[in-house]
Amino acid sequence: MRMSTSSNTNLKELFLNGIVKENTIFKLALSLCPSIAVTNSLKNGIYMGLAVMFVQVMVNITISLMRKIIQAKVRLPIFMLVISGWVTVTQLLMAAFVPDVYAKVGLYIALIVAFASILARAEMFASKNSILPSMADGLGMGIGFLFALTTISFFRELVGKGSLTVPTGLATQHVFTFIN
Repeated sequence: MRMSTSSNTNLKELFLNGIVKENTIFKLALSLCPSIAVTNSLKNGIYMGLAVMFVQVMVNITISLMRKIIQAKVRLPIFMLVISGWVTVTQLLMAAFVPDVYAKVGLYIALIVAFASILARAEMFASKNSILPSMADGLGMGIGFLFALTTISFFRELVGKGSLTVPTGLATQHVFTFIN
């Protein structure tokens, strides 16, 4: 089944909306506490952004798949259960594959459950749309969050530490020194 050009344009708009027009941190000023706490290094900012992106996409997909069977009275508790389930999966994956990063940002990963932006997208978008638009919306919002955290952490590490290290695989590579 091929999608029409207007559907492709609509998916592109949904995707770009989360990155530019409704960027969680830069435009909506949500999730500022973890964004300040986690962005002391580029590596931490990138991994936190990836974690939020993964949770946002998976929550949107799950809620979209369940939207016709969730009763209105219990939708918010169900949404919170879905979010907390995906956050738990994210915590387990990070603890298994990037334990050094998880040791630094693990507390903030758990706080993803309380991110208003994820619950808002589940309520306002995923619960009312099919899977593909919900996935595009979640991916756009997640990439927007990742972009914001990466930008903030880039400047905070460069100015605060005088150097810059970037993740290369599971290790970090020193790439730039600003101040000796």
